[in-house]
Amino acid sequence: MNAAALVAVLALGAGCGSDNALRGEEPPPVPADLDCLDGALSGAGSSAQENAMHTWVAAYQIACSDALVLYDAIGSGGGRSQFIDGAVDFAGSDSALEPDEHRAARERCTGAPAVNLPGYVVPIAVVFHLEGVDELNLRPTVLAEIFDGRITHWDHPQIARDNPDADLPHTRITPVTRSDESGTTENFTSYLAAAAGDSWPHEPSGNWPRPPAEAAQGNSGIAEAVESAQGAIGYVEASHIGAMSTAAIGRGEGEFVGVDPDAAARVVAASPEREGGGEHDHALEIDYGTTEPGTYPIVLVTYEIACLRYPTPQEAEQVRSFLGYVFSEAGQRAASEETGSAPLPEDLRADLLDAVAAIGSTG
Repeated sequence: MNAAALVAVLALGAGCGSDNALRGEEPPPVPADLDCLDGALSGAGSSAQENAMHTWVAAYQIACSDALVLYDAIGSGGGRSQFIDGAVDFAGSDSALEPDEHRAARERCTGAPAVNLPGYVVPIAVVFHLEGVDELNLRPTVLAEIFDGRITHWDHPQIARDNPDADLPHTRITPVTRSDESGTTENFTSYLAAAAGDSWPHEPSGNWPRPPAEAAQGNSGIAEAVESAQGAIGYVEASHIGAMSTAAIGRGEGEFVGVDPDAAARVVAASPEREGGGEHDHALEIDYGTTEPGTYPIVLVTYEIACLRYPTPQEAEQVRSFLGYVFSEAGQRAASEETGSAPLPEDLRADLLDAVAAIGSTG
């Protein structure tokens, strides 16, 4: 890892042990049989899982005082690139490796495949800042036209139709989107493409597909921009909501569902695994266009991406130890209590622990 990247990772690594990661009165739970290892482990990627990673790292380092886990929340695209280049031991990504990335990762993984292991399931919230308005209902087509720049003021008839009790001002809408390549953006645009029909004329992408009205780095950057700008709207992983107002999303004729981890988890539980990934790869095909009642479809699944074979036994053991905690019942409960995420279904969690146990080395 180069010096500049290491400084950035160390800065976040210090934050991972801070009080920000331990808001509760008690430390996050850890398994009694946690297999601690000495030394440093590095990861990079998703800013959506930054708050969950803070919790996992803090808990792991409290239990394993001789271990140092470093995670740089540079965005999913950057994390996958650093992992493939061998700069970090694992990546966090809001989208699974694509086939060309899988091929490139084989060299980094000493000829073995890399695997996508879903570790964090959370809604993507649509947040807004509009004085005098605390609640909004937005159907998919309206949300798409807002972010495509075709609905430009908050008192537009299409917004007013679903919010008859709101005092909507004639304030210009400022959509805030990501400036960096982002799995959160890819999941959000995948939802718009699946649910909004012709109202969203763009392909899903980790890069925002049109010239932005305002752009910000990371989930925290969008949250800060929306909080500071009257009339702003944006999309963030749910643990970044803070005190902001969130929109309920239309699910069909007359139904609007607010941000809810359990409603998001129902979408994930019903989603099949992607074909062709291999025995230990668990990439999912999310049904963003589901019309099932009571589901919240703007959902984000963050993957921990790791090699099935590392160059040295020590690297393999360190990855197994830390990811074993992430996918443990205690690790999932710690993230849920801290961020409001949905713990993984038990059958999926068991499969993920089997995949972690299969990680080895060629050395």
